[in-house]
Amino acid sequence: MTEKEAREKLNELYAVIERHNYNYYVLDAPTVEDDEYDRLMRELKAIEEQFPQLVTDASPTRRVGGAALSTFEKVTHTVQMGSLQDVFSEEELYSFAKRVGEELGTDSTDFSVEPKIDGLSVSLEYRDGVLVRGSTRGDGFVGEEITANLRTIKSIPLRLKEALPFLEVRGEVYMPRKSFAALVAQQEENGEQPAKNPRNAAAGSLRQKDSSVTAKR
Repeated sequence: MTEKEAREKLNELYAVIERHNYNYYVLDAPTVEDDEYDRLMRELKAIEEQFPQLVTDASPTRRVGGAALSTFEKVTHTVQMGSLQDVFSEEELYSFAKRVGEELGTDSTDFSVEPKIDGLSVSLEYRDGVLVRGSTRGDGFVGEEITANLRTIKSIPLRLKEALPFLEVRGEVYMPRKSFAALVAQQEENGEQPAKNPRNAAAGSLRQKDSSVTAKR
């Protein structure tokens, strides 16, 4: 296999594996058996071992985590990452609704309400369709770079279908109850202090200096 053929095959495998990851982790509708998925990953690793100069951060093999970091670099958000405002009484809720009505110039306002997933807000930055940086919200103006840890989350695409010049995606990273229960059981078995709740567990997992720990969780 020539280097050109290897590069073409790698790009093909990247696309196929990422599609399988999306179907499995996002749609919850796997379209391939585990042994076939494992075969694709083995083929990918074999080519990367033969042509290490072609390996990029967009490779699915990079999801397992890498070398531990000594610190997290600061990231200044180009646009502030806001947070939701809490209300603790009916009076505060009606006061909020009144302010909205005044801003809109109406006495009748409709609201769309949905449950909030309690996790950790993050920003994903893509350049030319490839994930180049991921960061926490921090104080809304300055967060921390956790790119290596975010790459381990298989529902996050490392490469977009379209090579957009730049795209920033903001969302919430959370830990499902089943995963949280498994983590607590493991921590108790190891004699560690168990995580208090799924939100703290998710936040703590993303702020691990060793991204392989994040990958396991």
